[in-house]
Amino acid sequence: MARKKIIAGNWKMNMTPSEAVALVETLKPLVKTEEADVVFCVPAIDIIPVVKACEGTNIEVGAENMYFEEKGAYTGEISPNMLTDAGVKYVIIGHSERREYFAETDETVNKKVLKAFEHGLTPIICCGETLTQREQGITLDWIRKQVKIAFQNVTADQAKTAVIAYEPIWAIGTGKTATTEQAEEVCGAIRACIGEIYDEATKEAIRIQYGGSVNAGNAAELFAQADIDGGLVGGASLKADFGKIVNYK
Repeated sequence: MARKKIIAGNWKMNMTPSEAVALVETLKPLVKTEEADVVFCVPAIDIIPVVKACEGTNIEVGAENMYFEEKGAYTGEISPNMLTDAGVKYVIIGHSERREYFAETDETVNKKVLKAFEHGLTPIICCGETLTQREQGITLDWIRKQVKIAFQNVTADQAKTAVIAYEPIWAIGTGKTATTEQAEEVCGAIRACIGEIYDEATKEAIRIQYGGSVNAGNAAELFAQADIDGGLVGGASLKADFGKIVNYK
């Protein structure tokens, strides 16, 4: 079964609303494609202007985070229903920076995943290992643990629509990239893990991205791998080069 590629830009804490709209206008003609789903995951304050700027294009808008409650006394948080009402379709959950700086755990990731599905959002669920974990030889065990907890109580039908982003933490923003073989090995293990949790159909349907210093120079080789269905792109998504990543063929 041919899976459509999904290439998402994670803008992180960059771009004021006016800068965000200007970037969208620059990127619009460069990311036109029918070959892949294109997503801009933007800071919360940029969501409404970016959704408006992307109207009538092939670009979908994603959030970089959300909370697992719909309303309440959670100062500073954003709920899934707020996102859907604003026109958001995707949400990044469990990015390594959220885990490192904001104490997110596998368990809170699972709560957010379930709430995202409840509100019709497609979660981009992040997993990845540190350099120490890779050197200890525990990468695959660590990733399997993250995936299994993230998908607790998620149905097969829901899982088929999910996106998993493998992001080796040691390769994020460092200029280091996992070798094609390393990236494919882990993405293949993630797919096998989904098969163990669910079934063959779910295993073949779910889309798995690689995220870790993806750029115009390495995108084509990475995306050609059997178990890599696109990328979660950081710094390179803030430049015109993102168009070359989207149109990597």
